Amino acid sequence: MSRTAALVLTVAVFVLNGAIPAGAEELGSLLYWQPAEGAVWEEHFEEPMPPGFQVVQTELDGPVFADAEGRTFYTWPQKDLRNGGTGDRQGGVSNCTDTVQRTSAGLMSPYPPGLVLPDLDSRPSCVEAWPPVLADEDAEPVGEWDIIDREDGTRQWTHDGYPLYRSAFDKKKGDVLGAYRLEARGDAPAVRTPAGPKPAIPPSFQVLQTTTGRLLIDLNGDSLYAWEGDEPNKSNCYDACAEIWKPALAPATALAQNDWDVIERSPGRNQWTFRGQPLYTYASDPKARSLRGSDIAGWTNVYTQRALPPPAEFTVQDARIGQVLADANGKTIYIYNCADDAFDQLSCDHPDRPQDYRLALCGAGDPERCLETFQYVPAPAGAESVSHLWSVMLIDPMTGRRAEPGLEGALSVWAYRDRPVYTYGEDYVPGDANADSYGEFNGRRNGFKAFWLRDDFRDNMFSR
Repeated sequence: MSRTAALVLTVAVFVLNGAIPAGAEELGSLLYWQPAEGAVWEEHFEEPMPPGFQVVQTELDGPVFADAEGRTFYTWPQKDLRNGGTGDRQGGVSNCTDTVQRTSAGLMSPYPPGLVLPDLDSRPSCVEAWPPVLADEDAEPVGEWDIIDREDGTRQWTHDGYPLYRSAFDKKKGDVLGAYRLEARGDAPAVRTPAGPKPAIPPSFQVLQTTTGRLLIDLNGDSLYAWEGDEPNKSNCYDACAEIWKPALAPATALAQNDWDVIERSPGRNQWTFRGQPLYTYASDPKARSLRGSDIAGWTNVYTQRALPPPAEFTVQDARIGQVLADANGKTIYIYNCADDAFDQLSCDHPDRPQDYRLALCGAGDPERCLETFQYVPAPAGAESVSHLWSVMLIDPMTGRRAEPGLEGALSVWAYRDRPVYTYGEDYVPGDANADSYGEFNGRRNGFKAFWLRDDFRDNMFSR
């Protein structure tokens, strides 16, 4: 294990136990994960569900709805793009059909409609890529779960008015490989999102998805913080301290629930605590959804849950606007994003999907040139990760596709959410992120984004 990874784990353990070791205060901004041993997960409100359905705890996206085998459910919320929109409207029908799309839809300027898609010999229909969650003939609605009729005569489950799907990428319980809950901003495609129950939090708070966990914020979007100087369910922040660190006040009618409790700061003035930690906002935060307060010694952002650590050889590096995940040599890790412009907006970022888009972007169709521009991150023999999000896969570097064992020239590479990760040939020193937003529409539709652990200016850690 690298020194950086070891220190991250050491400090994370101490933070979960309520103390920071001497000499480690400067590592506060590196606390991006929780240790696998004794991991803590987000609690959720219970709700009635159809028979055979369940809630599965996942590492990055929190609790999700799933079928009896544990396969995650997804929705496809309608999204307005540059020249129209696609997806499912709340309370409407499913727009995911068994028609195999053969041309682009022209939803994303400057590309016109009618361009032939590159994978006509193998392209699945939307229904093949996103099988609908079908209801039996005798199934009946319950709670927020309803049933709609599909064009083919089958019945499909909905939740909160949105039709539900599975992903063809998910193979086992807890997989969330079809999509994740980061915000689809700007020119991002009309992506799917995991469906799940409401987090068990009081109504004055929200949970925000980040690249490393589920950040707790208030209704104004301000981040919540905890202080090591407090005691379990007891605040020691008063007077001048409370002018800078504003207590998260609880109404007189607030009651303890799940991980939440209420303490009295003074007669008639109550404060929320979460897992025994009194909560505050930071008066000097420059904007909502900030991590700046965690730069102050002894103060940390509060999460309902955090992901487990990445591969042990990976490091954390300071970049120009935050911090990034990097390989053992300090080179920034990049994630490739891709969705085509057909009406069903199928992804093209997975090694089992066409690689034409990526090869065109990084090497004008030349795989050798691509390997010089964006290098796969090699995985050592026998490498493993404690995190469900990271795995090792074999890749044929000439096609970009998953390789069979024994294929000559195949590479053993690290993958995040079942997709290879890369470094960039023109990053020269640790912390360089020169390929961030490399590609079309700031790298969101077809391009590369740095693996941001923290981004103080552009909110990349909250969005895809």
